[in-house]
Order: sequence, then structure tokens, then C-alpha cells
Amino acid sequence: MSSENESTESYTYAKAGVSIDAGNALVKAIGPLVKVTARPGADSEIGGFGGFFDPKAAGYKDPLLVAANDGVGTKLKLAIDFDRHDSVGIDLVAMCVNDLIVQGAEPLFFLDYFATGKLETGVAERVVAGIAGGCTESGCALIGGETAEMPGMYGEGDYDLAGFCVGAVERGEQLTGDKVAPGQVLLGLASSGVHSNGYSLVRRLAADKGWKLDAPAPFDSEKLLIDALIEPTRIYVKSLLPAIRSGKIAALAHITGGGLLENIPRVLPEGAHATVDASAWEQPALMAFLQEQGNIDPAEMARTFNCGVGMILAVDADQVDSVTAELEAVGETVLQVGTIGEGPRGCTVHGAAGTWSSTDEWKAEHLA
Repeated sequence: MSSENESTESYTYAKAGVSIDAGNALVKAIGPLVKVTARPGADSEIGGFGGFFDPKAAGYKDPLLVAANDGVGTKLKLAIDFDRHDSVGIDLVAMCVNDLIVQGAEPLFFLDYFATGKLETGVAERVVAGIAGGCTESGCALIGGETAEMPGMYGEGDYDLAGFCVGAVERGEQLTGDKVAPGQVLLGLASSGVHSNGYSLVRRLAADKGWKLDAPAPFDSEKLLIDALIEPTRIYVKSLLPAIRSGKIAALAHITGGGLLENIPRVLPEGAHATVDASAWEQPALMAFLQEQGNIDPAEMARTFNCGVGMILAVDADQVDSVTAELEAVGETVLQVGTIGEGPRGCTVHGAAGTWSSTDEWKAEHLA
């Protein structure tokens, strides 16, 4: 090294762009939020190198552990650009816990990862408040996480999220798809909006079509378009757990990336084919707006968006009324959307003329 580069300047981590004080302040600020999520098996104290959970204290005798992780995707860009940081934490939790419940597992504990170029504690605290809210809504404890401040890795104001969740189900009670059989009925639980998939297409449409996101939505004058698009993912855990534990549900499919067409086959055994009739429920106004704006083919809708259905249940025909009544009693909108038949493992989504803006009958098929 040349002596010309020598300096008596004293370097610090803060000078490099990382504020240890800001990180400590965030941990102190979110402490009360985390405590609210305490549940049997976890005390929700944070600050150690890891978080403990006691399945026995949670009431389990011979549990299988089920793990899931996910993010929020480019929905984060909308949250960042329009200062909507309060609900993306709910999305983060929802994407993980909804993946656990389809295995029949109760979410037990959650950890988050928040990464940014420069830590803004006000923003981070709002995000974590959403995470804590999602944990409370799904009954799992927020037992830890990581905040990473990495100068040069992210643009100004940008951040990314990842979530990790572990659940449990008593051995022999897990949902694996082995109970799915021809003759069963497919029930759908209404979504709350786009949820957390398809936002790269949403954002492309917004840019190309010049949407005014801070103006009233064209399909709902009482709501800003940005608020309709940023609506958090619905959490189905507490609604579904009783029906799962009573043995009334043969299988569940969380409708995420790949839409109805590609997610339903993931829980089907060989020889079972799902048929979904898109004419069986009214297309939500938001989905109709997206389709019209992008001139999107019905088949593309079926493999990109949830199309108004965030969760699919396979149930025996004689359990349809019971399960429907039980779920409607706890606030779910239940739709009878299709059936399970014999055929190659996969899914067909079809619609009559006039369904999803099509002038003709249409269908889309995906084989797993």
C-alpha cells in the first residue's frame, strides 16, 4: 500500500453506513409488539442468539414439525413507493402460515428477516408491527428475527423481507393428499384481493397504463387504487383448524404463484383430476379490472392470480353443508367451485361464454 493512502482518520462501523445504535433502538421499540404474540410453548422474549419453543407445553404428544418460508415479492415495491409499510408484515406471515395449514399443521412460531441499505427505525417498526399482528391473527409466536443493514446492497428506502415459520401436527393427522378421491367437492374460500402473487404483472400494468394509484379505484370509488392493491393476504389458520382436526377436510391447497391451475394438483394423488368451474362464482371487481387492463386471457388469469379464491378445500360430498356452515360462522365466504374426478393428476379450469370476459367457452389444463 502506498504511503499516500495512509491516514490517521479513525474508522467506525457507523462511518461505513451501519448504525449499531439504530439496530439496538429497533430491538427496544419492537419488544412490546413481540410480547403480544406470546403463546403456550414460547415466551416471545427476543435478544438472544435463538428462540426456544416447547411443543409439549403447546399440548402436543407426538408432533411432526412442518416448516415453511416465504417472502412478499414485488408487492414490497408498492408498499415502499406509497408508504404502505403497515400491512406487508401481515402478508409475510400469511404466506408462511397458510402454507403450513394446508399440511394440517398449526403454526407455532415465526422468525423474520428484514434487510435494508440504511435502517430507518420508523419504517422497520411499522413492518414488524404488521408481522406481530399477523402472528397474533394466526396464533403463532414471534420468537426472533434478524435485521440486516447492508449499505450498497439496496437502493435508498428499499428493503426486503423473508419469513420462516414452524408448525406442528400430531403424527397421523397430517394432510398429505392421500385422502383425496373422485366424487369429492372442491370448496373455495374467498381471497381478500391479489394477496402476494402476480405483482410483477400488476406493477407492469400500472406503469404501462399510467394508473393513478393515489386516486379512487375505478371499480370502487370509496377506496384508493393503491389500497385495493395493497390489501393484505387473508390468513385462514384459525378458521380451518377446527374442521381439519375434526377430520372433515381431505386436502387443502393454498392458491399462490401458479394460481388455481397449478396449485390444486400439488395436493392430488395419482389418478385424481380436479375440475374447477369459473362460472360458479362472481369474478371480483379487482380481478376484472386487472384482466380488462391487460387484455389477459382467462387461462393466463387462472395460472397467475388467485382469481378471488385464496384457499381450496377437498371434502366429501356429504360434508359440504357442514363444513360450509362451520366456516361461514367464523366469517369466511365459502364458494362451491368444482369437483374431483378420475383422470391424470392435474387440474382443468373452465368457464362458460361470458365468464371472465370471454365471448366463448374456454378451458385451461395443467398436468402435474
